[in-house]
Amino acid sequence: MARTPRKRGKSLEIVQVRSGIGTPENHKRTLRALGLTRLNQRVVRPDNPAIRGMVETIPHLVRIVSE
Repeated sequence: MARTPRKRGKSLEIVQVRSGIGTPENHKRTLRALGLTRLNQRVVRPDNPAIRGMVETIPHLVRIVSE
């Protein structure tokens, strides 16, 4: 069966700019949920309300590089 091409939606490139050490446990869990484990690590995630909400809870630890 032929594969159908996926629609490419908007995505966010997120970079971790500060360490999660010394932050509350829920901030550490949010970093892990975004897939961030090291400083200066970049991940690409879909631009949806769930991801935006995670980024808004830890704006002091991450930065959105490109949308």
